[in-house]
Amino acid sequence: MYVIKVKGVAKIPDYVQLRDDAFTLLAYFRVDRPEKSLDKIGLAEKADYIMEVVKEMPFGQIRKIDV
Repeated sequence: MYVIKVKGVAKIPDYVQLRDDAFTLLAYFRVDRPEKSLDKIGLAEKADYIMEVVKEMPFGQIRKIDV
């Protein structure tokens, strides 16, 4: 799975994209509200790990993670 952190501009907030190995979009959520989206794709139990990775990442970077 890949994580992409996208910087918002003006009134658009920062977002996170989760993509599978084929780079298909699995989830797209605000950095400050990941719970609902992660629960929807069955990764609620991995939310803490995913958000720790996101917090460490600079904007615009793509990182592969194992979940």
